[in-house]
Amino acid sequence: MNFHSHYGGIREPIETCLVGSGGFGRSYLAQARKIPLVNARIAVDVTAEAAGRAFAAAGYDKREIALCETPADARAAWEAGSCVAAGRLETVIALPFQLLAEATGSPEAATRHALLAIEAERHVALVSKEADSVVGPGLARLAREAGVVVTPVDGDQPSLLIGLASWAEVLGLEIVAAGKSSEYDFVFDPGTGAVTCNGVTRSLPALREHWLGGESPVEAAAARARILGEAFPLRAVPDLCEMTLVANALDFHAEQPGFHAPPARIPELAELFSLQSQGGLMSGPRRIDVFHHLRLAEEASFAGGVFIVVTCDNAETWDMLAGKGHVVSRSGKTAMLYLPRHLLGVEVATSVLDAAGLGRSGYGEDYRPRQDLVAVARADLAAGTVLTMGGHHHSIADVGAEVRPAAALADDKPAPFYLVADRRLVRPVRAGEAIRLGDVEIDEASGLLAMRRRQDALFPGAA
Repeated sequence: MNFHSHYGGIREPIETCLVGSGGFGRSYLAQARKIPLVNARIAVDVTAEAAGRAFAAAGYDKREIALCETPADARAAWEAGSCVAAGRLETVIALPFQLLAEATGSPEAATRHALLAIEAERHVALVSKEADSVVGPGLARLAREAGVVVTPVDGDQPSLLIGLASWAEVLGLEIVAAGKSSEYDFVFDPGTGAVTCNGVTRSLPALREHWLGGESPVEAAAARARILGEAFPLRAVPDLCEMTLVANALDFHAEQPGFHAPPARIPELAELFSLQSQGGLMSGPRRIDVFHHLRLAEEASFAGGVFIVVTCDNAETWDMLAGKGHVVSRSGKTAMLYLPRHLLGVEVATSVLDAAGLGRSGYGEDYRPRQDLVAVARADLAAGTVLTMGGHHHSIADVGAEVRPAAALADDKPAPFYLVADRRLVRPVRAGEAIRLGDVEIDEASGLLAMRRRQDALFPGAA
């Protein structure tokens, strides 16, 4: 695609407001300074001072940054050409921006911010996947009714994978599986038997036997999972969350609720994610999953990128493509196509331009609740336990997640993972059981709860 021609009809820069200035937001602020068609002069965080620090970290001179406590402060700073730093979206919502980039990662806050923006007829780039997994389709529907767009963002895996899979289907390729690599590679040193992942190193010499062994990729992955699972976690809630969004956009579904999540090398993926009848893991087409990239230190990373596995229906074509370096299974029946990139806020601008400039959402035209990310106890949880969400991965201690067919909220049904986050259990839940809506205490004033009920009404019987 010639991107200059693609966005050639946009004559004026898109004014944006960023809410949430963590790593994703800061990289967006820094990159937006270099993009002629995007401006990012408004930032909101828990305090105006925090938003101001984000502008400073992005390279703005402190003299350009105005800390604003009231709408009048914000208006005066805007008209003076300053960067507007605020502690509440309400302080800046009346400024003339076109798109809100919501990157707080808080499901309650993100839902409130998105609704405020939609009511003000602003487009929304929904970086906060936590909220998206609970109420994203409902927000997208409300935005469409208001004449604006809610979109995922390039730079994060759901948008990139939706784009890759949609591109493939336009070309007539049949997709068996779609997925992403987990956030952090397993880097193996065959000489010492050491494995390093996200700064942690463990001695696992038994992995040598299954590095380049004669097993099938499925057998090798199972053996690796047994070895690696003794020292590292092999499931991460954010991975399942991101694939839930993809499933809802593309009408894919999980092969199994907790995913296979095999440790694998890149050349194995075309066979690993093929149909079971071809020696792979998938029982049917249009499945979602993730893998853990296992590599040597000198090998390139998958970089948190995305992939699809497609059927090879013309042997001559795919034999030629295999000769060009594409990853084709040993049987020649499937091939893996991938984008080895995950650029976070650096890449957001294309989604901003698509949404606010062209009126297009990265979800496509049929974003609906098809799958839910539900919370599952990993240990016995006592009544009174607070399901505190925290850490880089926004996880909950002793609580995992599964991707299951979507269902309307009910006290006796499994509850969405990020709906129960930071709530108190009112009754015990045993290890292995899903946490049901009736198991948790949720304030009826919760905006996330209200929006999920609204979404259930917008999509009756969607699953």
